[in-house]
Amino acid sequence: MTCCNDSACSAIPCAGASGSPGWRRALWIALVVNAAFFVAEIIAGAAAGSASLQADALDFFGDAANYAISLGVARSALAWRARAALAKGGTLILFAMWVLGSTLWHIIHGTLPQAEIMGAVGVAALIANSGVALLLYRFRSGDANMRSVWICSRNDAIGNLAVMLAALGVFGTGVGWPDVIVATIIGGLGLWGGGQIVGQALEELRQRQGSAWHGSGISGTPPAAPAVQFDQD
Repeated sequence: MTCCNDSACSAIPCAGASGSPGWRRALWIALVVNAAFFVAEIIAGAAAGSASLQADALDFFGDAANYAISLGVARSALAWRARAALAKGGTLILFAMWVLGSTLWHIIHGTLPQAEIMGAVGVAALIANSGVALLLYRFRSGDANMRSVWICSRNDAIGNLAVMLAALGVFGTGVGWPDVIVATIIGGLGLWGGGQIVGQALEELRQRQGSAWHGSGISGTPPAAPAVQFDQD
């Protein structure tokens, strides 16, 4: 859906969908769920000594902050929504770097997490995030800000499933490598998702700048400077 019939702004989405009551209601639900599970997973991750649970806890915290930002800009102009998405993409990239650093620490110290805690928390988080992802699924094709929220929820559900698989691996093998492997995967998802969000946000900002240039009524090229002639003796 576009904001006008001019070809210069045909690729720029409208602000109406991102300011709709359904969109804001979905964001509030996602915010509450992510904030609650951040607290639950940060406690469980520390108790279990699990790198993947700690990574997932920080992911919940980042997503809760992202949803709060989205609620603040949902009715703003496209340029501001794109800038918010740009900030969220940068947050995901920073989160991924933290996850990879934390995982390296667990590798060096050879920690063995408690699989039972990992599995129980992973199942609960998967159920919650799957519900949020389904709630936000219909908004996945919106502007960069709306798409970034969908990407965060999708990555959360995938990450929860990976934590459950890591718990099974730790329980079956008695070593911590499944946990650090999953933490590395979550970090990779953060880098990939952050790159997607940043890329689309930059593209929408470029489109907005191009629309403003055409809308100003300026066309053609600047006049050439007059030629300078020199007298020859």
